[in-house]
Amino acid sequence: DGIMLRNLLKVRKSGWKQRAFSSNSPVPKQARAVVIGGGIIGNSVAYHLAKMGMKDVVLLEQQQVTAGTTWHAAGLMVTFGSMNETSTDMRKYTRKLYSELEAETGQATGFKPVGFIELAADADRLEEYRRISAINRKHGVDVHEISPQEVQKLFPLCRVDDIQAGFYVKEDGRVNPVDVTMALAKGARMQGVKILENVGVADITEKVFNGHRRVTGVVTTAGEVIEAEYVINCAGMWARQLGEKNRVVIPNQAAEHYYIVTDAMPNVDPNWPVVEDPSSYTYIRPEGSGLMVGLFEPQAAAWNVKSIPKDFSFGEIEPDWDRMAPFVEKALNRVPATLNAGIKKFFCGPESFTPDLAPCVGESPEIKNYFVAAGLNSIGILTGGGIGRVMAHWIVNGQPDVDVCGFNIDRLHRYQSNPAYRGARVAESLGNVYKCHYPYKVPQTARGAKRTAVYDRVAKEGANFRAVSGFETADFYETDRVNDADKIVPAADALHTGAQVNAGRSASHLEYTWDKPSFFKYWEAEHRAVREGVALIDMSFMSKFLVQGRDAGPALNRLCTADVDGAVETITYTQCLREDGCMEADITVSKQHDNMYTVIATDTAHRHVETLLKRNLDPEGNKHVTVTDVTGAYTQLNLQGPRSRELMQALTDTDMSNEGFPFRTMKEIAIGLARVNVARITYVGELGYELHIPSEFAIHVYEEIVRAGKTHGLVHAGLKALSSLRLEKAYRDFGHDMDNLDTLVEVGLAFTADMNKPVGFVGKEAVQKQQAELKANKGLPRRLVQVLCLDPNVMLYHAEVLRRDSVVVGDVRIASYGHTLGGAVGLSMLTAPGGAHKVVNKDFLETGKWEVEVAGKLYPVKVSLNPMYDPKNLKIKA
Repeated sequence: DGIMLRNLLKVRKSGWKQRAFSSNSPVPKQARAVVIGGGIIGNSVAYHLAKMGMKDVVLLEQQQVTAGTTWHAAGLMVTFGSMNETSTDMRKYTRKLYSELEAETGQATGFKPVGFIELAADADRLEEYRRISAINRKHGVDVHEISPQEVQKLFPLCRVDDIQAGFYVKEDGRVNPVDVTMALAKGARMQGVKILENVGVADITEKVFNGHRRVTGVVTTAGEVIEAEYVINCAGMWARQLGEKNRVVIPNQAAEHYYIVTDAMPNVDPNWPVVEDPSSYTYIRPEGSGLMVGLFEPQAAAWNVKSIPKDFSFGEIEPDWDRMAPFVEKALNRVPATLNAGIKKFFCGPESFTPDLAPCVGESPEIKNYFVAAGLNSIGILTGGGIGRVMAHWIVNGQPDVDVCGFNIDRLHRYQSNPAYRGARVAESLGNVYKCHYPYKVPQTARGAKRTAVYDRVAKEGANFRAVSGFETADFYETDRVNDADKIVPAADALHTGAQVNAGRSASHLEYTWDKPSFFKYWEAEHRAVREGVALIDMSFMSKFLVQGRDAGPALNRLCTADVDGAVETITYTQCLREDGCMEADITVSKQHDNMYTVIATDTAHRHVETLLKRNLDPEGNKHVTVTDVTGAYTQLNLQGPRSRELMQALTDTDMSNEGFPFRTMKEIAIGLARVNVARITYVGELGYELHIPSEFAIHVYEEIVRAGKTHGLVHAGLKALSSLRLEKAYRDFGHDMDNLDTLVEVGLAFTADMNKPVGFVGKEAVQKQQAELKANKGLPRRLVQVLCLDPNVMLYHAEVLRRDSVVVGDVRIASYGHTLGGAVGLSMLTAPGGAHKVVNKDFLETGKWEVEVAGKLYPVKVSLNPMYDPKNLKIKA
């Protein structure tokens, strides 16, 4: 307990040496860019901006360089652990940079490549780390699985009797956070960057140009004004508060983070590797002649949710002895010798975390040229160099050169900045760092924020919910738990009592696994209902925008690849591109009449698409066009399956025949007492309809559907079925299986491009060029393909490595289980290996031995450029 821990920890207060850096230079009147924050991220951004030629940069630090969370960071420099290619590449780049900075600047970084070992203490973690190892090797991390005996040889004090394996990266290690930050700062100054300490920022100034907000500079706490073209908020745990001044959404939140530094211990070698044991909530590394034992406890604590004190730059938090006692004991038991060592320091300091454990990076959707790099989730040191490089490239060149879909700041929503949300979610976010990252695990805190109009009705049908950008949406239906009212936990009660809530239905009876999940039978039944009958899917979470005005049609047509300004009452699937032909958005556009259009996008692209529309439909501010977010105004219920037409005809007197209501029709019709916009479109590969219902009519329409559905075999289906159905059909989803580096032609969507439109479209020239390349070479070096595992017992999720004749050629970007096809199915971007195979084409796919690696084992797969389910689209046009 806390008293015992106090006795064990002979804590003595020790201040951290603060290091002054800059001279008392005057605050300049203007600069090309102002970087706010002198921690590892701010200095890295400034350094890389200067390296890329933007020398007129000013960095402002409210106290001293390394303030905030940088000075007390543990200094791990680890490349192992992420399944995201961008994150892994940033780690690799950072490690390389830290190894070279001293030679460039003369300032030591403290980088020591002593090695890193991840411990797997149970079967599920062994599975996870084997999966991670495969994708990490593909991305250039030289990780090796080693035995418990080899772990102990490398770190003799480590207890290994319960360890199944270790995962060892020899080149990883640790760095001195203060020294490496000073080296970046020195390197930036050598390139001409002005670094000013003890200069805080009171406000970020902005002005409206051509109807769009744009940053103009900053005002310091002393009242000095610096005019600037770019402002980069790298204020760490203060970033949210600074962002609020301009209503910029940065929902990071500080939490308590602990580590112990022991007294000197006999036989500790400072060159031992860093050891990480998530099962014991700990990382351990030599610190001087003792050890540092860090903690990521499973139940964490938020810190100062209301406001981070401005004067806490080098502060420490009073440890919560009682709360931390059991976690400390478990961590110390991984190296039992620490139980007999004196404790030099029991440290608690703030670290900021985001709702989804991904950083907040990129240009804010609210204000042009207002960039953010914050919320690093305790990996700011080990990704600091990479974050700085990515940000600098983005700013200087106007677009990122890496896949940013997973951490672009425009994925986040304003309600996530609410104190109640941040306070609840941050405790779970930190706690999840060292938990096993099961494939279907969903957040349990800060739930129930958005509930669709039919939420209560589908809950009574047995819905087990997940949050989809905050919308509580049925993931699958436990049909044998219908009306299981005693399992319902009111979301508001859960928020205020700390109870876990799966948006109404407790998930405590579900077991997480890497194998087929416990809900597999429900999922399969829903999937087959769509393929063979008719099912209702609540997709109200989809982003919906109303684009209106006399210039709306031509403006949309210029932005979109397809002709979206043709006949009225038509829905069109289309993309938006960058000038280089790379993907920017994946949407449908419905033309209701000549001056009114509805744009539908996936939930995760909500603010990205909204910003894209607002900034690009009227960039000069002189067109008659408006964009309105109507997501919550409409409930979207999808009726999908071969029997959907007969059900629809039972609901309306509108002719729903193939002739009367052909594929791609969108028309307002009568259902009961309501008027509903109905589109004949599908995302599952069957005859089907989307019903866009004014939300005040949603319950009435739902009741009408259920009533009529009783005689047509209607089944409720959730998101698991939606995913497996769409992947059998190889339907794409931007941000998941397509990203901002993929071109329209590479992802197989060139059919959406109307090359004959008089207005053309953004990226047309790049598309034409790549289409010519495809024709001339009978293929492309990179192409997105469908993958089917031929072993029906294997589950694919994400990042499984693909081999052709034992050569790595790609990895699975997203996968599900194809109940119709009979195995796990997904999408993969393949890269031709070169030599005799310079392009990916049908011949390349139909020859050779194709395999997928899953947790260290190889399984046969089939790959195809065309959908394996209904490749001729006969079902959707029936």
